[in-house]
Amino acid sequence: MRAAVYKGKEVLDVEEVADPALDDGEVLLRIHACSVCGTDLRTYRHGDKKIIPPRILGHEFCATVVESRAPDANVTVGDRVVMYIVIVSERDRYVEMGRENLTAHRTTMSYHHDGAFAPLMKVPALAVRQGNLFKVTSDIPNDQMSLAEPLGCCMNAHSRLGIGLKDTVAVIGAGPIGIMHACLARLQGAQKVFVLDNNPARLEMAKRFDIDGVALVREDGGHRDEIREWTDGFGADVVITAVSAAAAQNDALEIAAKAGRVNFFAGLPKSNPIAPLDVNQIHYKELVVSGSYSEKKSDFQAAFALLHSGRFPADRIITHHLPLDRVTEAFPLMESGEALKVCIEPASR
Repeated sequence: MRAAVYKGKEVLDVEEVADPALDDGEVLLRIHACSVCGTDLRTYRHGDKKIIPPRILGHEFCATVVESRAPDANVTVGDRVVMYIVIVSERDRYVEMGRENLTAHRTTMSYHHDGAFAPLMKVPALAVRQGNLFKVTSDIPNDQMSLAEPLGCCMNAHSRLGIGLKDTVAVIGAGPIGIMHACLARLQGAQKVFVLDNNPARLEMAKRFDIDGVALVREDGGHRDEIREWTDGFGADVVITAVSAAAAQNDALEIAAKAGRVNFFAGLPKSNPIAPLDVNQIHYKELVVSGSYSEKKSDFQAAFALLHSGRFPADRIITHHLPLDRVTEAFPLMESGEALKVCIEPASR
């Protein structure tokens, strides 16, 4: 089969590799759709110490079970599935708390196991035993169902923000993750939802969704004034940073209302993770600041259920489709803002 094999910084070769061979307890999937994640882009541009090349990337996917050597699995041949990609090898305090995303005893598809930028992908026996495969029971298209994984990561952040009917929400970053956050906030009943970005093309795309306003991030800080104006001078009750920039984190503290909640969803580059922050904003405004990393299985389950409900606008988030041989074309599309979410279809040419 042909697969997109990561070999190092800016080297992602689509080449012939052997079809996966199953051991006892494993399941083989045929990949219908695998969306490109921002982490795929960062890995391609900058590398990732957690990934030892060669490695087949891709972890946001929808597939069909085509072979199984796991008679006790919760899915069978012919089932259409998505996957919670965190695999736990040992129980510890975080796993017992239901926060398996935080355990040191985890591996992840496309980081430690070959992923879904290929027509076929095998699921490790441990993941099968842990029930990480979820059967798709609706007729939602494959590309839209591939959003279950990134949507689950957004759910993780929202599980600690408590967004409700009284809240005004500002999302910094109008990429696919930022738009998902904005859509979730609206579904949770937020009174007003605003999106900020420094890319006009992304902001134009954001206007396609049910949001109340967009603000272009400018060096003169005018975007902060816009948020204050739109919120009668109070600021946003909830602010989510969905872009990996220290300036965005400072903006979040600045535009948050007193007693507001701020979530740093996007981390900073590991090569430069230290950022000067105006912590007096936290102190004097009594802000609650949280981080968000990966997702718990419960978050994935919630995202899976929301996609099945048809209430989430998944059809508008996937904007481009590419065959596997053109996978690297996804990266400039994402960086320019021309694309929101790019979906790779490994079976097409």
